[in-house]
Amino acid sequence: MKKVTGLGGIFFKCSDPVKIRSWYQEHLGIDSNEYGGVFQWIDKDDKEKLCNTAWSPMGDKTKYFDPSDKPYMINYRVENLTALLKELKAQGVVMAGEPQEFEYGKFAWIMDPDGNKIELWEPVDEKL
Repeated sequence: MKKVTGLGGIFFKCSDPVKIRSWYQEHLGIDSNEYGGVFQWIDKDDKEKLCNTAWSPMGDKTKYFDPSDKPYMINYRVENLTALLKELKAQGVVMAGEPQEFEYGKFAWIMDPDGNKIELWEPVDEKL
């Protein structure tokens, strides 16, 4: 079974998300809105699939990374999240909350041995 298929996003804490988004826009050209930026790319195996990778600075008081105390969280794109979660649970991997589903994909969260919260995302990609 294919597991991680790519990087879905990078989320990090900062003291002033508006200031950070502005700095990255001015100096590195990352366009963003209140949620951050999105990098779009074409899937290497399916040239008709438009994919996204998120970039999101968040306030330093966000609870989104809990129970991790780390200032960042990485989102990995996966195939067949349901099957992967079943396998991870059987292997004793710690789950962090319940899976959720939205129109843009399915999400679940796990913890690595260092206490990093990891977001797993089975995306619904657009077709070109």
